[in-house]
Amino acid sequence: MSPTVIAFLVILVIVVAVALVVLGMRDRAGVDPLAERLAEFAERGEAATLHEIEMSQSFVDRVVIPTANRLGEIALKITPQKSLDTIHHKLEMAGNPRGIQATTFFVARFVLAVLFGGGMALVYGGDLFAKLTNFLITIGVTVFGFVMPNMLLDSKIRRRQDEVRKALPDALDLLTICVEAGLGFDAAMRKVADKWENELSIAFGRALQEIQLGKLRREALRDMAERIGAAEFESFIAAVIQSEQLGVSMAKILRIQSDDMRVRRRQRAEQAAHRAPVIMLLPMAFLIFPTIMILTMGPAILMVMYGPISGIFGP
Repeated sequence: MSPTVIAFLVILVIVVAVALVVLGMRDRAGVDPLAERLAEFAERGEAATLHEIEMSQSFVDRVVIPTANRLGEIALKITPQKSLDTIHHKLEMAGNPRGIQATTFFVARFVLAVLFGGGMALVYGGDLFAKLTNFLITIGVTVFGFVMPNMLLDSKIRRRQDEVRKALPDALDLLTICVEAGLGFDAAMRKVADKWENELSIAFGRALQEIQLGKLRREALRDMAERIGAAEFESFIAAVIQSEQLGVSMAKILRIQSDDMRVRRRQRAEQAAHRAPVIMLLPMAFLIFPTIMILTMGPAILMVMYGPISGIFGP
């Protein structure tokens, strides 16, 4: 098999696997596809059987996700509880994308590893063990398939934390204004949850639901900080809990935290600006500078090679 065909098949397997993982991790947490379809039919006033509603769902919702959940239930019997707890915590920090369970995510890693490794085995065929290079490439691709879901999950966690960090100063300003105007902290949190549609407002809304269900406010806030995992947000929650326990003015604490968060946001912007020249160095050295050299030196080289003085350098 030619190297071009091998490269094409490898790229095809990787693209399909990445597309499936990204599709499975879309943010549709808390959405029941069957109930969503049923609501659509009800709005249109059409009578439909349960079979028709199920068949109207996408292949991913109808086959892939239930199969993954079933495999996750089987894996639950053989998976260490500590590993499942770690995965569950990371899924919570990522916002629980699409309501994925820890067991399902754990199984997905092995499934992708098998798909990647099996794809490479099919590409090389009988030459898999003929050359050490082919075997090492297959092992490397298999390992990549195993760690890729973790990489995507960590990336989503970082994006969610960055979104929370950017929204936190404005949310603290609104909390401060509401508390200084006479509202309680829970009512101020409700204002934040209702005003925006971002990860921070969703986190506040979930904490309020937990408080309404009977959880203590400090425990709900502490759990919210653990689900987000951003250092700035944990510092804010710790200050709020300490203020509640010591009887310090909540408005004063919120004002101090708001000023501190704005200073931190400005410092992060300055750090990003200082890193920009270093990040730009690589594309400049390998893309921009060679292009400039070709544009400036190219005509001179052509004149030397084919111009009147070309005879000086030989026939």
